[in-house]
Amino acid sequence: MTSTGTMGKGDRTREAILARGVDEACRVGLGGLTIGDLATATGLSKSGLFAHFGSKEALQVAVLDAAAQEFGAVVVIPALRAPRGEARVLALLEGWLACGRLRLPGGCLFVKASTELDEQPGPVRDRLAEQHRELVRTIARIFDGGITEGQLRADADPYQFATDLYGVMLVYYHAHRLLADPRAEERARTAVAALLDAARPDPGRRDPARLDPRAGDHR
Repeated sequence: MTSTGTMGKGDRTREAILARGVDEACRVGLGGLTIGDLATATGLSKSGLFAHFGSKEALQVAVLDAAAQEFGAVVVIPALRAPRGEARVLALLEGWLACGRLRLPGGCLFVKASTELDEQPGPVRDRLAEQHRELVRTIARIFDGGITEGQLRADADPYQFATDLYGVMLVYYHAHRLLADPRAEERARTAVAALLDAARPDPGRRDPARLDPRAGDHR
């Protein structure tokens, strides 16, 4: 990826457009995101904006890609700096929870778009579906690292764990945003701790420092 310092003017303009596009899509949905409205929001002409993307559909795909890149930079990449195994799983969880804790206006674009595009076949839905699949694959690879390290059972299914963890985070999102459950984070951590417990070679052996990264240093 090109660094901000070496970006050309066109690249910087496109990045600024997409950042605003993500904000707008979170607020009004991808379907409500138009080149005209985004031109107004960014102070650009419609023709200038059209020159960057060419169509509303291409703009929507680019906005999804920008949101995925941001999620990766804020949540996934920092988690991958943690030691392989449970520490990395928990680092991913904490980053994800911290992201949800921000409670940005409009909520998570990927949750919103999943409902919005569920029955709208086409390139935008296809890109969104692939981004969800890639996140599941990433979680599975992180879990597989725990198997390699001997922390998790060799016969455990990384994709089942990834599906279960993803489910926990979707429930957390619902509980945190819609239900305003003050214990939403606590319940998410408890659920993930149970998943890790069940995946260990000895499920009865619990290490409190592993279950809550706030209780120990995982550097």
